[in-house]
Amino acid sequence: MATSADEVVALSALQHWVYCPRQCGLIHLEQAFEENVHTARGQAVHHLVDTPGYEIKAGVRVERALPVWSDRYNLIGKADLVEFHPDGMIYPVEFKHGAKRQKLHDDIQLAAQAICLEEMLGRPVPKGAIFHATSHRRREVLITPELKRAVIETADAIRAMLASGKLPPPVNDARCNECSLKDICQPQALADQVKQRLQRQRLFNPED
Repeated sequence: MATSADEVVALSALQHWVYCPRQCGLIHLEQAFEENVHTARGQAVHHLVDTPGYEIKAGVRVERALPVWSDRYNLIGKADLVEFHPDGMIYPVEFKHGAKRQKLHDDIQLAAQAICLEEMLGRPVPKGAIFHATSHRRREVLITPELKRAVIETADAIRAMLASGKLPPPVNDARCNECSLKDICQPQALADQVKQRLQRQRLFNPED
């Protein structure tokens, strides 16, 4: 009989969870998704690397839309672009819309790709990069033990959520303004309900 530990986690779910656990639950537990300007921009960027294939640039083999997986950690997904250098270096590159800036949820997704590639190819993947489409610049990311540990812990948290069947609570902060699921999630309405419930509790259970 399968257990929650056997649940295969998509690499995209890791990014969703680190950005907002409720967003991850809505997408991967309830299969809800809506488009907005941010998701549209992201899709436009990924059209550059959505078609599987490869090319050779200055001796570097560049693979696009490369399927990756880890049987050890039950992870599966796709790497936007992976460079195979003549010296043996394997270098994953994740494409994101927006300007160059550090975002943990992007780094987690890249680290998960590195974990998968290391297991698949039996070679270390010590670093990779996030390509920021707006600024057309790469931000190199070191795949540290801490980042790998965060991948594993995040995958475990997602499995626990899926096994429970319960949505995490809304965050109701600045992240919600950019989320395409805001209307489905209704973070402000839920926050108001919690506030009203607490007010009623204080009214009928005053402190001594």
